[in-house]
Amino acid sequence: MVIGMAFSSAFANSPPLDPQRQNELVRLVRQDCGSCHGMELRGGLGPALTPQTLRDKPASSLVSTILHGRPGTPMPPWKNFLSESEADWIVDNLQKGFPDAR
Repeated sequence: MVIGMAFSSAFANSPPLDPQRQNELVRLVRQDCGSCHGMELRGGLGPALTPQTLRDKPASSLVSTILHGRPGTPMPPWKNFLSESEADWIVDNLQKGFPDAR
């Protein structure tokens, strides 16, 4: 968690995401990411995305995986759809426990 907070501070100059975009990202993670990582993000084709399973992963590595994917695996790159600050917001929330869609 400390790593996530330290990494998040790197984006202190980025404008905060507006509530509508946050809701869109929650739906994207729950639906699109959930199709491989499980609808509750507890794992499926892809690994679980729970605070417990992510606690030893550097936030910068998780952001990179979201943006660039993992070659040779089904994990696609999302850089054409998400900004770095949006990927950081997703990682920060995954490390805390991802919110439900509103």
